[in-house]
Amino acid sequence: MSGPSVSAEVVTVDPGGLAGAEPVLVLDLGAQYALLIARRIRELGVYCEVVPGDLPAQALLERRPRALVLSGGPSSVYAPGAPGVDPELWSAGVPVLGICYGMQLMAQALGGEVRRGDRQEFGRSELELLGAPDGSSSGRLFDGVGRPGDRLVCWMSHGDVVVEPPPGFRSVARTAVSPVAAMEHEQRPLFGVQFHPEVAHTPFGTALLRHFLYDLAGVSGGWDPRDFGRRAVDALRQQLPEGRAVVALSGGVDSATAAALVHRALGDRLTAIFVDHGLMRQGEPDFVRRELGERLGMPLIAVDAGARFLQALRGVRDPERKRRIIGQEFIRVFEETAGALPDVRYLVQGTLYPDVVESGGGKTATIKSHHNVGGLPERMGLRLVEPLRFLFKDEVRALARELGLPDRIVDRHPFPGPGLAVRIVGEVTPEALETVRACDAIVVEEVERAGLAREVWQAFAVWTGSYSVGVKGDARLYGPVVAVRCVQSHDGMTADWVRLPYELLDRISHRITNEVPYVSRVVYDISPKPPATIEWE
Repeated sequence: MSGPSVSAEVVTVDPGGLAGAEPVLVLDLGAQYALLIARRIRELGVYCEVVPGDLPAQALLERRPRALVLSGGPSSVYAPGAPGVDPELWSAGVPVLGICYGMQLMAQALGGEVRRGDRQEFGRSELELLGAPDGSSSGRLFDGVGRPGDRLVCWMSHGDVVVEPPPGFRSVARTAVSPVAAMEHEQRPLFGVQFHPEVAHTPFGTALLRHFLYDLAGVSGGWDPRDFGRRAVDALRQQLPEGRAVVALSGGVDSATAAALVHRALGDRLTAIFVDHGLMRQGEPDFVRRELGERLGMPLIAVDAGARFLQALRGVRDPERKRRIIGQEFIRVFEETAGALPDVRYLVQGTLYPDVVESGGGKTATIKSHHNVGGLPERMGLRLVEPLRFLFKDEVRALARELGLPDRIVDRHPFPGPGLAVRIVGEVTPEALETVRACDAIVVEEVERAGLAREVWQAFAVWTGSYSVGVKGDARLYGPVVAVRCVQSHDGMTADWVRLPYELLDRISHRITNEVPYVSRVVYDISPKPPATIEWE
């Protein structure tokens, strides 16, 4: 690529700004799943973003938020250096809901007492609603959700407790461990809950969030990702007035949707580039050329770079190193390929909101680097364009349908950017790659044949890096152990393993051990997310 290298500035689209929305902001205080709160709020038709918890009040209030939600977090509020918020927020008049650590922070900051509990409280818990002192109502926060004396199931995850609410507050719920399991100010719009309403394990959580947003905070709603798509085209035209763009087509719905959206904005100024890094699923290169190149109606350049990637990965076992190497090689191939095109200035990627947060965007710890976030070089010759950066997976699917993409693209199971490299524990060898590719194809084929493809979020095979003794043809075999993983999820942030029928598991195991050479054993992964991630690396 000719010309000076420039910083990898990201060109994105602000969904809240496009809609003229007054957003709800989730202040991230270190929770791995602050993003899940935002996801639940968007499900209720309200635009929401996650922002650092330590932003100055002025910066937050300039966004004109209709409400603030304080996330949970692993710290103790009384510990030195514990995350906090600008004290001016408490008197700003904006409705605030503190969740777990967020409630404890509110309690301590305003004069309540927080200390280590006599017992920790993790998982399912029974919540007793206390209501007003005279028992006449359940209080503002639980109005319409429950009545005084009701016992509701909720999900807890804490070791500290609020033992005394601040002046002007009253406790409106308790558990056997937490004397203040929920609290509210008697006049001001300040509320706190010790439990997690954002998780499915709190059955009334959605109703409580809806009540807080619409009744207590007065939001108007109206968030629809399909409207975002229509407005984003005009915004992209303004931000990319000249020069050409290339889009990284991977075969998944994210990159396809990003390509379709930018193509509507730029037309012939966009060229699709498909880098076959040799780590794709079986038949993937042909699928991309046929379904995406032809369907989207844009020029497509396919680059066979498999040997280059495998050479770069030789001897590498650490998963984060693998991700970074793939990201670096990926962008270098793009720069080299785009260098043959005139006036290319932009690289379009299908980065999503969960990708950014899992890669350490915000206050949360890095779970794993996504190759299109944490794996890119600090300096590169193209500006990044990430039009989906603030969207969740199901919002992208809704947008894809609005853009006219076919179901076979929209409903595809997610596939990681680093490909099968993160489904191989340890070094990516030709043997491991070909084995896991063949096994993966069998898993997907059998799940689809059983009619379960839409019920399963992801179905795939994993090279575990382990070997075990087996018997094939009356001979001893010491071969690789392959794991099968099928999970259910709504947005990829949490997931549970699918209870596949035994007959289906039997067919998968039988086919893998009979059709894939040397595989001695097949196991089924029954780990939820958390504590596991969906992919193995």
